[in-house]
Amino acid sequence: MTVMRGAAAYGRGAGAYARVGVESGVMSASPHQLIVMLFDGALGAIRAARIHMQAGNTAEKGKSISKALDIVNNGLLAALDTEKGGEIAERLGSLYDYIGRLLLAANLHNDQESLDQAEKLLDDIASAWREIGSAGAQG
Repeated sequence: MTVMRGAAAYGRGAGAYARVGVESGVMSASPHQLIVMLFDGALGAIRAARIHMQAGNTAEKGKSISKALDIVNNGLLAALDTEKGGEIAERLGSLYDYIGRLLLAANLHNDQESLDQAEKLLDDIASAWREIGSAGAQG
């Protein structure tokens, strides 16, 4: 019984430590780094959804896709500034909307191709975003 309590306490402690690490990272991140973190979170959720889809775990697949959708809609899309970003921001907004529809289709129809396409599009945008950050850091 003591071993089980110790393991449970360790699990809670590790979870709390991880949350503090993430919160600390967010608090010290630049706006550019925050967007990178959103991309990483969405891509991680899509990868988890793929694993759950392949395993036939519908509930967890749905949770993972919902997480990715939440990040795309309430993180990436919400962060766009159409006043400053102009046409680029508008086009990114349309692309995020399309990615959201791909994720919904993947969830509804267990469509791995839609999931793959959403991941590829997000990964391409994330790569460009990272390059902008490294170019800004160098110059």
